[in-house]
Parts: sequence; structure tokens; C-alpha cells
Amino acid sequence: MWNLEGKTALITGGTKGIGRATVMEFARLGAKVIFTARNGAEVAALEQELSEAGYIASGMAGDVTNEDDQDKLTDFVFQRSGTLDILVNNAGTNIRKEAHIYEPEEYRKILEVNLIAPFELTRKFFALLKRSTQASVINVASVAGSQDVKSGTPYAMSKAGLIQETRSLASEWAAHNIRVNAVSPWYTATPLVQEVMDQKERYEKIVERTPMKRFAEPEEMANTIAFLAMDKASFITGQNLQVDGGLSANAL
Repeated sequence: MWNLEGKTALITGGTKGIGRATVMEFARLGAKVIFTARNGAEVAALEQELSEAGYIASGMAGDVTNEDDQDKLTDFVFQRSGTLDILVNNAGTNIRKEAHIYEPEEYRKILEVNLIAPFELTRKFFALLKRSTQASVINVASVAGSQDVKSGTPYAMSKAGLIQETRSLASEWAAHNIRVNAVSPWYTATPLVQEVMDQKERYEKIVERTPMKRFAEPEEMANTIAFLAMDKASFITGQNLQVDGGLSANAL
């Protein structure tokens, strides 16, 4: 059946955009959901919303790039579940500039959030994932990781690295029955791309370039992530699923 009943899932960057949609979808599908984000007020508000809807969910405020917060999150998950079936590395950031204009702290932050943090968290949760009979790690990458879409070089670097990290870990951890996959969205209507959506000419160019002639909705990404998390996807690992409205299939 199409459900996640009996599964414990952790979703980073869980209060906005794709992360929030994934939290809601996983809860609806019966998972025990744990999520994290930097803004404590947003975490508390979403936790209350989920509780009032009758879902089992816990939130923790923290910075995925901070080692102390990573360790606290590991303990948080262990105390509430003792195991972890699904890890969704969704937290991400971007600053759009020409390459020569970036300050070192800006591009390092992009790499820390988008590439280093997912690797560190996945490593730290290895023991809990190994306890699961069918563990699944899903990294939220980007079309920018496999082709130039003018998203900024550091962002593209970080997502390309995340895609290769996905493939390497999938090969390494298959022996432990831990699947690792990536989902690469094209432009999705989230706060991260609001500045693009506010620029009418740029927005229209992106829509025109997209065969399906629109931006994706966060729920469409959440549905894809949910599928990869399910036991029904039990023989799928090491894949980068491009959810891009046909962009990668369009040569023109």
C-alpha cells in the first residue's frame, strides 16, 4: 500500500517549501515524523499544527551545519525512536551572484549547508539507519547539479557534489540494506526562489524553457520523496531522479 506506517522519518529544513510539504506528506502517510529547522518559532508552530491534526511529530530547532546541533539532533531522534528508517536531507541555501563577486564566507556557507551537512548528518545517523530493516536516505539535490541553469556556481558545485555523494554512499551502504537516492527539482514555488518568481521577465523565461510550462509545486517533490522512502522502492538506490517538468529531456 501507499503508506509509511511504522516508519520513523527525519526531515531537515522542515518548516518551509519542499521540506514542509514533505513533513506534511509523511505525516499523512502514517510516518512518525521528526523535523528540524533553524527558526524555533516556526518549528513550534508546525509541531502544534501537526499535533492538532492528530499526527505523531516532533520538531527541534537547530543549525544543520553546527556540530553540536548535529549531535543534539542525533540524540533527539534516538530518544524518540531508537531507530531511523528515513532520512531526508532537504535543508538548503543559495546566494545568486557571478562567481568572481562572492565573498569566501558566502560560498563556503552554501557548500556547508548543501553538501557538507548532509554528509555529516548521514554519517552520524548510520548506526540508527542500520537498525532499520529497510532504511532510505533521500538527498534533495537540484537540476543545477547536472547542468548549468544559471543558479550560481557554488550552488551548482554543492548539488553536483551531493549527487555524487548519493551514488557513492548507495554503493557503499547497499550491504547494510540502506538505500540512498537523490531528487533533483527544477524551479519549485518555494521561498528559496521567491526572488526569481518576483522578476517577471526571468520567471517567464524559465517557464518557457520548461516543457510543462510552469514551476513545480512543493507537494510534487514531496510525493516523489515519499515514493523513494517507501518499501515499494526497495530495489532503487544510487539514483538521481530529476523532477523537472521535462527540462532534462528537452534538447532545445
